[in-house]
Amino acid sequence: MENNVNPNQENILSKVLIEPIVTEAATVLIENNKYIFKISSRATKLQVKMAIEKIYNVKVEKVNTVSVPRKFRSRGRIPGWKPGYRKAIVTLKEGNKIDVFEGK
Repeated sequence: MENNVNPNQENILSKVLIEPIVTEAATVLIENNKYIFKISSRATKLQVKMAIEKIYNVKVEKVNTVSVPRKFRSRGRIPGWKPGYRKAIVTLKEGNKIDVFEGK
């Protein structure tokens, strides 16, 4: 599957993943071999799977996506909205691992 990736698709795959989400709940999921990433709002599950496998050299078992809605916030008397985003919960096959904290 990796050999059939054309150059246009490589550009798309580089824009699919925005950043890993590192929270307390996300670190608990790492014990179950699940990782959470903020992804592009137009990304498909197949694109997320291909991007993870290409960037981190692991095998992905399953991808679940969630659209997080925008939230109302006010700063003093000024009302506003926090933007929504989309995230992917990626389950890796047994024996595969991503080091999320390697950049620190």
